[in-house]
Amino acid sequence: MRRVRRIQHGAAFRALTLATCLVPLALSALPGAAYGQQTEEDAQHLLEGIEAGETVNIKLPDPEKQLPLDDLRKFAEVFGRIKDAYVEEVDDQQLLESAIKGMLSDLDPHSTYLAPKDYERLEESTTGEFGGLGIEVGMENGFVKVISPIDDTPAQKAGVRAGDLIVKLGDKPVKGLSLEEAVKLMRGKPGSVLTLTIVREGQSAPIEIDVERDIIKVTSVKSRMIENGYGYLRITQFQSDSGSQFSQALKDLEREAGGALDGLVIDLRNNPGGILQAAVEASDALLDEGLIVYTEGRIQSSRLRFNAKPGALVPDTPIVVLINGGSASASEIMAGALQDHQRAVIMGTQSFGKGSVQTVIPLDETHAIKMTTARYYTPDGRSIQAKGIRPDIEVKPAELTELEGQSFFTEADLSGHLDGQTEKATENKSGDESADMKGEQKESAADRDFQLRSALNLLKGLRILGKRDNSESNAEKESTD
Repeated sequence: MRRVRRIQHGAAFRALTLATCLVPLALSALPGAAYGQQTEEDAQHLLEGIEAGETVNIKLPDPEKQLPLDDLRKFAEVFGRIKDAYVEEVDDQQLLESAIKGMLSDLDPHSTYLAPKDYERLEESTTGEFGGLGIEVGMENGFVKVISPIDDTPAQKAGVRAGDLIVKLGDKPVKGLSLEEAVKLMRGKPGSVLTLTIVREGQSAPIEIDVERDIIKVTSVKSRMIENGYGYLRITQFQSDSGSQFSQALKDLEREAGGALDGLVIDLRNNPGGILQAAVEASDALLDEGLIVYTEGRIQSSRLRFNAKPGALVPDTPIVVLINGGSASASEIMAGALQDHQRAVIMGTQSFGKGSVQTVIPLDETHAIKMTTARYYTPDGRSIQAKGIRPDIEVKPAELTELEGQSFFTEADLSGHLDGQTEKATENKSGDESADMKGEQKESAADRDFQLRSALNLLKGLRILGKRDNSESNAEKESTD
């Protein structure tokens, strides 16, 4: 019993010492507090007056703005108890850093404390090169949730999907780990293998996926022609140079098409976001004027407005933007801006719904905090936080297979039918060509991206209607003349 009392006395002494240190610190942090306003001269006069026995008037801080001293004492008490009674010795720096981490992580899933190694990871995510698995993750109910696997990375190739819950990393359960600790476990030497235990919707039991770590080099913008006249442009995530890469990719597609594109698909599926400015630059490339996005926060520096500048690329090209539940943050900014300006049709499924902005605030040369400082809003004033972008046309992922059905007779199969104008010239080739076409159709149907195919079909329909409208307006003009 004596030993327990000594522990309690030791803890109480440390608590008193820490509280004594925290109280003046708390007072100095208060706006308008007398302690923070006193200069050295005022403090000296104050001490001299007390020593002389004079009546001294002290301006006390507003009680409503005062930090809760009882809670500070409680913090100091817990600090002291841990120092004296925890099963293993813990140094002061570790305890204080843990307290800071807890204070930030309890605010929201995106606010965090950045130690020196975390700075390196932050730079890696913006430059697009790091060692690991290649997945963008967040926390959900104490588990690591896959927001999206990054294109052409070990995680994507191994079969990790957006929405997967990682419950175990190797032999270590994820429950109880912070997001930073889980990410640290996922990083490792290239060539080493990490087993992910995953809970996936639709699966009755957890599944295990072996992923071989590699140097992750993320190419943020990819483009190609999917059919004559129709371009495809994918942004995997928004890095520091994604805006300029996006503009260059648009010019390259037009050069490859030999002129203006008939249609463009912009693929933002499984794009976890990234740098706000990059999303603004990419949106600006498609808009001639107007608001792209604005942010609102408590401090003046977090209230920003971004507007488009004249000189949009591909101004007459119809655009479809593909999104899904893995499209978050900066990708939602771009989709929301194009949707509000009616510059593109948004197709796919509802996006993730991360409508907040994080700011890195340095504490010293090696430490900082990443804290949520604002919410962002689309040009029409919509907040996407926890709501996401709703597509104009909902198209869920699907796999298509061609049905082996009974062939139908046509006019050409009837005996004695009238010849078509081009029938005789092509009848010798028709048999071989039809067989080749069937083979090609079966091959393309096997690995078809249904959402991409739907986007392409919509663009073709818009193109046909556009031609029709132009021909009708020209005919009306000629009749008027």
